[in-house]
Amino acid sequence: MALLTQRNHEEAAKAVGIDLKTLKRWMRVPEFIEEWRRVRWEVAEQSYARAQQNSGAATSVLLMLMADKATPPSSRIRAALGILDLSRDALDLDVDTRLSALERAIDPSKSGS
Repeated sequence: MALLTQRNHEEAAKAVGIDLKTLKRWMRVPEFIEEWRRVRWEVAEQSYARAQQNSGAATSVLLMLMADKATPPSSRIRAALGILDLSRDALDLDVDTRLSALERAIDPSKSGS
């Protein structure tokens, strides 16, 4: 978690009370890398889920601003489009997750076990 919450590897190592060299060594261990990727993936999935939950509101803002000729909508429209882009990306994430599961089913050596 320190790798997710700290600004860099040095601060992450310090936060958990290990030497930076130890962390760098761990970052070369396949099991550590796999777990690190899994945790990052979970964080990304949670972010995408939040974006999807709010895509209805983003669409409402976009439509409201598009209809209101008096409101300079540039930055709000851009934010709404960003939320919609994240929602679309989440669908890609779901496809990637399902594809990875199929690959592991075909070739169990890809599961890391």
